[in-house]
Amino acid sequence: MKKSVRLYIDGTVQGVFFRRFIKENAEKLDVKGFTRNLEDGRIEVFLEGNIDEVKKMIELCKKGPKHSQIRKVEEKAERFQDLKNFKVLHF
Repeated sequence: MKKSVRLYIDGTVQGVFFRRFIKENAEKLDVKGFTRNLEDGRIEVFLEGNIDEVKKMIELCKKGPKHSQIRKVEEKAERFQDLKNFKVLHF
């Protein structure tokens, strides 16, 4: 089964290599999508792939890298888009 989800992560998430952490783990788990910083200080993460790997990525996003502090993770189900890779997007 395939799954797509969009996460909005709030806390100390910018300037702590959060996007790199997400990209590296997504590539290890063969999850596709993207991540980017938002102007309001949150990080947006779009994930899609096999349901078990996407669930693992959601849990990793809730923990974050070493110096991050996660206050809130908002999760929204999304339509599967069949993306081919995982990217870090910039404004």
